[in-house]
Amino acid sequence: MFVAALFSSAGLSKQRANIVAEVLVEGDLMGHSTHGLQLVPRHLDALKNGAIAHHGDPTIIADSDSSFTWDGCYLPGPWLVREAMNVAFERITKSPVVTAVIRRAGHIGCLAAYPRLAAERNLIMLLASSDPAVRIVAPAGSSEPRYTPNPIAAGWPTRGEPVVVDTCPSTTTAGMVARTKLSNQRLNGPWLIDASGIATDDPDALTRNGAILPLGGTELGHKGFALGLIVEVLTSALSGFGRADLVDQDGAAVFLQLINPDSFGGLSRFIREAQWLVDSCRSAAPIPGGPGVRMPGERGLELRKQQISAGVTLRPETVSALRRLADEFGVAMPPALGEVDADAIA
Repeated sequence: MFVAALFSSAGLSKQRANIVAEVLVEGDLMGHSTHGLQLVPRHLDALKNGAIAHHGDPTIIADSDSSFTWDGCYLPGPWLVREAMNVAFERITKSPVVTAVIRRAGHIGCLAAYPRLAAERNLIMLLASSDPAVRIVAPAGSSEPRYTPNPIAAGWPTRGEPVVVDTCPSTTTAGMVARTKLSNQRLNGPWLIDASGIATDDPDALTRNGAILPLGGTELGHKGFALGLIVEVLTSALSGFGRADLVDQDGAAVFLQLINPDSFGGLSRFIREAQWLVDSCRSAAPIPGGPGVRMPGERGLELRKQQISAGVTLRPETVSALRRLADEFGVAMPPALGEVDADAIA
């Protein structure tokens, strides 16, 4: 309620404010704190300066039974993705696969916040995002940035908890670099490359003409580079609007796809195989002294359950930013912010 009230005070309708708040809180619930409520100031600033539209609807660029492309008109990204998912949920009852592409959306937040909703419907979901206005990741073999971290997410059902993947084909994210710099720390590895071409753990390198390295670093970065290009093609290129347009306004290009397993080998056979893989991986002997195998999303889903029950724990700098925004927008703070229930903070 608190974060939704902030967005309502900034001019969003109650329905859109609620969805944006839900998605951002979901990021913190699942442990993706760099893409949770830490993003609230960024989203509110974008609403205040007109970079994100308060009103309106996406424009239809192309539409068929199993695919559609929207111009998001820089409307709030979380709301656009959830709206596209709702349309896809309706159409997947008639088509084995439904694909949506959105150009010129606002930042969509934590990608892990979305696939669980599809997996709970016994669907597979693929999601990817890029920002054609931003260049902070260097292609393999260079120190000059050319594209974004380009996150990729996926989710699918099993007999138990779904598998939820949220990763990116770069060594780290801009949010993590910014947080590390703010706390006067070093990164956990040589994840950046400075202007002279030397890999470094110094977060300041990114603001001194350096770049984030593709996943794999200086040795195997060609793999991360290739994956990053796939995301660029599925998002910006497929939407028909991207870096070739010399975009100067931050915004997301989004690829979203739902797949109905029941339309292929059958849902029961899919679940059988998906669960076998989970069980097989978990049964693998752990590295000596290691914690053992953990499936993608397993920790996030467990943390989500714990925090829904016990309260959402936020980083001190996030709490401070929310207090400032509460004063600015005249919204009452929930009690003891920093460890409150998810409904109160959303």
